[in-house]
Amino acid sequence: MEVTLPRRFRGPLTSANGGYAAGRLAAFVDAEEIEVTLRLPPPLDRPLVVRRDGDSALLLDGDDVVAAARPAELDLQPPPRVSIDEAERARERHVRGWSQDFNECFVCGDRSDGEVLGIRVGPVAGREPLHAALWIATESAREIVWAAIDCPGAFAVGAEGRGGTVLGRMTARILRVPDVGEPCVVVSWPLGEDGRKLFAGTALFAEDGEILALARQTWITPR
Repeated sequence: MEVTLPRRFRGPLTSANGGYAAGRLAAFVDAEEIEVTLRLPPPLDRPLVVRRDGDSALLLDGDDVVAAARPAELDLQPPPRVSIDEAERARERHVRGWSQDFNECFVCGDRSDGEVLGIRVGPVAGREPLHAALWIATESAREIVWAAIDCPGAFAVGAEGRGGTVLGRMTARILRVPDVGEPCVVVSWPLGEDGRKLFAGTALFAEDGEILALARQTWITPR
């Protein structure tokens, strides 16, 4: 089996958004809760091989393992609901600190063609360090939800201020994929640090507070 990660879904300028790549590989694992570990920057615009190994799956670029996915248990509770109004105000407090390499990120970047999700979380007033943003779902696919709950975690843990920090692992449960045009709230919050590892939780809510997706992340800072 092969998959290709189109350049449209880039995170840094030369590799795929980690959440999107993780979501593409997660599709080959039959489980409700899936852990994806990213070992190399996912290459763009060339066929990558997916090799299934029992319950798990590997994403290969030649002999190199780009990512590995397996069933997992997600022990994480979402925060109380953030309203649409709170999320809109939080987005206005977004502060961008990424290097220019991330300016065109599919999730949190900006492009002249508008081919981005435009999810830019900011601190929720009175509920710091919780971050949130409003997202009107533009596409209805599981890998898009994986992407939507990726970058928000980096802002919650301050990873965007530590140059070169990348997503190392993401364990997620997608309960429902929102419909196109459906208003959603993306939230994120820090879960501590361990050396070069920064931990975050992220979640996606429907307008009425229904939990749509939940994830735990590990971000890796450079040496």
